[in-house]
Amino acid sequence: MKIREINAMRGPNYWSVRRHKLIVMVLDLEKMEEYPSNKIPGFTERLKTMFPSMYEHRCSVGEPGGFFQRVEEGTWMGHIIEHIALEIQTLAGMDTGFGRTRDYGEVGVYNVVFSYMEENVGRFAAEASVKICEALIAAEDYELEHDIQKMRELRESSRLGPSTGSIVEEAESRGIPWIRLNKYSLCQLGYGANQKRIQATVTSETSSIGVELACDKEDTKYLLEQAEVEVPRGDIISRESSLEASCNYVGYPLVIKPIDGNHGRGITVDIENYEEAVVAFHAAQEVSRRVIVEKYITGEDYRLLVINNVLVAGAKRTPAHVVGNGKDTVEDLIIEVNKDPRRGYGHEKVLTQITVNELTKTIIKDAGKTLQTVLDEGEILLLKDTANLSTGGTAEDITDIIHPANVSMAERISKIIDLDICGIDIMTTDISQPLSETGGAILEVNAGPGFRMHLAPTTGLPRNVAAPVIDKLFPKQGDTGRIPITAITGTNGKTTTSRLIAHMAKMTGYRVGYTTSDGVYIQNRLLMTGDCTGPSSAEFVLKDPTVNFAVLECARGGLLRSGLGFKNCNVAVVTNVTADHLGLKGIHTIDQLARVKGVIPETVLPDGYAILNADDDLVYEMRRSINCNLALFSMDENNTRIKALQRRGGITAIYENGFVTICKGEWKMRVMRAIDIPLTYGGKADFMIQNVLAAVLAANVQGIRIEDMKVALETFIPSAAQTPGRLNLFEFENFSILLDYAHNPAGMRALKQFSDKLEASHRVCIIAGIGDRREEDNNMIGSIAAEMADEIIIRQDKRLRGKTEEELIKMLEDGIKMKNSTIKTTVIPSEKEAITHAVNTAKKGSLIILCSDVVPDALELVQKFKAQEANGEKIFSQ
Repeated sequence: MKIREINAMRGPNYWSVRRHKLIVMVLDLEKMEEYPSNKIPGFTERLKTMFPSMYEHRCSVGEPGGFFQRVEEGTWMGHIIEHIALEIQTLAGMDTGFGRTRDYGEVGVYNVVFSYMEENVGRFAAEASVKICEALIAAEDYELEHDIQKMRELRESSRLGPSTGSIVEEAESRGIPWIRLNKYSLCQLGYGANQKRIQATVTSETSSIGVELACDKEDTKYLLEQAEVEVPRGDIISRESSLEASCNYVGYPLVIKPIDGNHGRGITVDIENYEEAVVAFHAAQEVSRRVIVEKYITGEDYRLLVINNVLVAGAKRTPAHVVGNGKDTVEDLIIEVNKDPRRGYGHEKVLTQITVNELTKTIIKDAGKTLQTVLDEGEILLLKDTANLSTGGTAEDITDIIHPANVSMAERISKIIDLDICGIDIMTTDISQPLSETGGAILEVNAGPGFRMHLAPTTGLPRNVAAPVIDKLFPKQGDTGRIPITAITGTNGKTTTSRLIAHMAKMTGYRVGYTTSDGVYIQNRLLMTGDCTGPSSAEFVLKDPTVNFAVLECARGGLLRSGLGFKNCNVAVVTNVTADHLGLKGIHTIDQLARVKGVIPETVLPDGYAILNADDDLVYEMRRSINCNLALFSMDENNTRIKALQRRGGITAIYENGFVTICKGEWKMRVMRAIDIPLTYGGKADFMIQNVLAAVLAANVQGIRIEDMKVALETFIPSAAQTPGRLNLFEFENFSILLDYAHNPAGMRALKQFSDKLEASHRVCIIAGIGDRREEDNNMIGSIAAEMADEIIIRQDKRLRGKTEEELIKMLEDGIKMKNSTIKTTVIPSEKEAITHAVNTAKKGSLIILCSDVVPDALELVQKFKAQEANGEKIFSQ
């Protein structure tokens, strides 16, 4: 079996609009296509032995054991690999259960689709599941546990930590979108100008001075002392020669710690003599040059969490430890503790497994024990020097018993240090009594405190401490941090429609970011070039903090490769669906293509609008899958679909009596005459009128006034600047050039329809075959060119996309001959040379119709010719 490709969906996609995290593996079964599971001796038994827990897989049978029943009856390896990929993720602590296997459109080739929680784990699971299946087929041993552990490690290396994850989950529950900005914990909540950022539990509103203070234990202690907050006596030194005097000043027992350490690094507690102090001093200096020598406060370790100056949770923390039973060794006790089902690898469960490292061995040795020591009944042995959950510690929620004086003190401390999210470490014998009465003290103030102990304490009530973080970042009721998003898709017209909608929004005062097949624009500035219609380009716009209105062109390629770059939009426009790119990425029929395009309107928010072409059956059918308002546009005001929606009071846009008109119910609001809209070339370009209808409808449902639409339509001029490669007409003294991006039969027909209305004594069409189109598509391009022109020049695309130059030329020539076997045809592979030849041989009054795939290069050359003519230079010979 052979894996052709593995793609990770990260947003709404062809396979599921709701399930965004999917692996799509294109798998060629090769010879195994001839061997379903029931034809392989012993396969079912070996599968059951390796994965007994797969009994829970119901499969299409719909009951436990259903999958095994399918395997016994006989099913193909793609289906089995799907289930293996899901099961090994579950065994690694990532329980995810959606999967499906579908025909790719080639014999023996399948799309194996399954859900994942962490992308790198999902990709690994795809490859591992194939290897596991091959081992089962061959009856070979397989180290399954190695893969399970590898997936755990991959998860821990890339997943969001518990604190960041909880904030993100809380944001999602409120409809706030988010984007991960790096491979660590920096995340964006909301879009564009409305975004907020978090990094672990530090927010974009956290005071940098507060963080600096919290990281400097000397300054923290000084400020708290000045404010009459109980802190332990201490001293700060940087040389060993000062250590003895400091120890004598503070008095034993001591704690020695680095001044700017975190996560318990370099801290030694309960130091009883100078020799221990020297060792602790050097351990602390491995973390920072300056070291705190502080009075060791006896009692229990508490963490109080204050958010937005309000105490929201408290926990008592206990370091990792074991309790003797009079018969088991320390090592056996650790093994027994780790059997607790609540303990897992890293952050996968409520508790973390206790690991025996050099620090643990040192602590055990200092206690006069070894791993083989048998502890007395009830004897407690600490295994770590801090109470962090990440090292195996435990936490008990004590929020409800904190004394009001301690609550007030904690909230006051958060203001003194100036932290919006503040973790305060306290040592005291009784948190239910004021510190002033127990002799307790504030040990530390933490910026970016961990939430795990509060979210899932070992005992006591879990606390949703992420909620107050979101309350602070988005204080307005119902604020989701979104910006208006208009998404446009379709086979043809989507780029022009996108540009026109963006132009209307800009004219209204919005700061617009938009994506097109030409590039990404922020505030009229082209910041990325090339085909930017995929998810990464959409995210580029949505990340930009200056943008408050997004217009996103969405093409099939990016959607099939990794899904959409956003989960929801306010408005979705579908211009049309015609045969294009069929035979690629498993999409072989126009119905499948329509399903791909239909993902976009399915993502519209309930109060938003799906704007569909009522003249296109496939587009109109998309209304059945939407969960939002419907708006329709049509070139025919008497279209029965339009009339039906109007009778229900819906919003439509129609072309009637020469006007572009918006209708609310059956009431008409005329926007402009088509002949007065520059984009339509005096009403000659019907497909441009259709684009205008879609654009004005999108503008209307987003509150843009008709008066502003008119100004925008009047100033949106078809040109190299505003609509590059979309009906760019260049008038020369003796001939004209019409440059367009037409690259499929439907686009060519629209171009012919328009060019037929232009006066010309002779028509020359420059075309190219397209390597990733079907043979019949290239034939059709040749045939339409033969109908359109008196002479044809065949050039070559910059990228052959899997076919040879000779193959593409023949496809076009075959199509040309179908319509006109006598038409003059010239082959000039270079686009530049083909254009130059057409210009240099242009007859007076002729029209050169240039279909270009690299629009910027073609525009540059044509504009160069214009400049030469303006300077009086001769650029043609006839």
